[in-house]
Amino acid sequence: MLSLIQLLDDEKCFKVVRELRWPDGVACPHCHAPYVVKQGRDDTQRFRQRYRCLNCQRKFDDLTGTVFAGHHQPLRQWVACLYLMGLNLSNRQIAHELGLTEDDAQDMTRSLRQGVVDASTTPTLAGTVEIDEVYLIAGHKGQSDLVKKIPSWTYMATEG
Repeated sequence: MLSLIQLLDDEKCFKVVRELRWPDGVACPHCHAPYVVKQGRDDTQRFRQRYRCLNCQRKFDDLTGTVFAGHHQPLRQWVACLYLMGLNLSNRQIAHELGLTEDDAQDMTRSLRQGVVDASTTPTLAGTVEIDEVYLIAGHKGQSDLVKKIPSWTYMATEG
């Protein structure tokens, strides 16, 4: 029986990461300059491209500054983990499918979820905003000096 990991190709995984990360061409993750040159491949992952920025002279690779950087699992394992998370599998199921310990699967899914949160922008509300319900905390038991009188709220009805 083939596992999901055996079906993934390292070269394709790195190619997809490059395409998604740099749709307009490789740019330095440090200074964002597009002036980079290739500096060979990684010794342990042969499809992981190394680069050097001609602007700031710093070196980086395909995974520098991403959630995938600095971990011992290969990229194909991270991609498989993302796929299994999309299927709503538990961390225990993901660990079983990928041949990981439950702790490793937990760390991977936590890192991936945090990466999504970090990449998300905080929405800014503008114009008229309507809300249905508001919950206020009424007090702090045993700390009455911290409870301050909340000014009375006025609600404005909007014409619909």
